[in-house]
Amino acid sequence: MEILKTATDWARAEVFSTRFFILFAILFVTASIGFWQLGKTELAKAYIIPMLVAGALLLTIGLGLFFTNKSRIKAFEIAYNTDVSAFTTSEINRAERTLSEYKTVFKVIPIIIVVAAFLIVFVDKPIWRAISITTIAMMIVILLIDGTAYSRIEAYYKQLVSVEKQEGD
Repeated sequence: MEILKTATDWARAEVFSTRFFILFAILFVTASIGFWQLGKTELAKAYIIPMLVAGALLLTIGLGLFFTNKSRIKAFEIAYNTDVSAFTTSEINRAERTLSEYKTVFKVIPIIIVVAAFLIVFVDKPIWRAISITTIAMMIVILLIDGTAYSRIEAYYKQLVSVEKQEGD
C-alpha cells in the first residue's frame, strides 16, 4: 500500500509542478500583449510573436502534462488493486524511460540556449534577437521546472526499486 501512496504523491507533485508551465505561459502571453500595446521601438514590436508562440508552447506543455498526470492518479489505484507486482514493474519501466528522456533534454536545451545566444551576437535583425532572447527565456523556464521534476522522478524511481527488492526478498 505504501507504493500506491508514493506513486500518488509523485503524481500529485507533478500536477502541482505543471501549473508553473501554465503560469509562465500566462506571463509570456501577457508580455506579448504588453509589447503589442506599449511597444514603440522596432525591437519591442519584434517580441510580440515570439512571446506569444513561447506562451502557447508552454501552455500546451503545461496542460498536456497536467491532464496526463491528473488521470494517472486515478489509474494508479486501479492498476495497483489489479496486480501490485505488475504495477511496480510498469512504473519502474516508465520511470527509467522518463529518466533517460530527461538526460536527452538536459543535453539539448543548453545547446539550444548557446545557439540562441550566438544569434543574438551575430544577427543584427530585431526579430532574430527577440526570437533568441525569448527562446533563451523559455528554455530556462523549462530547465527550472524539469530540473525539479527530474529530482522527483529520480527519488520516485529509487523508492520503486527498493519496494521491488523488498518484495523479492
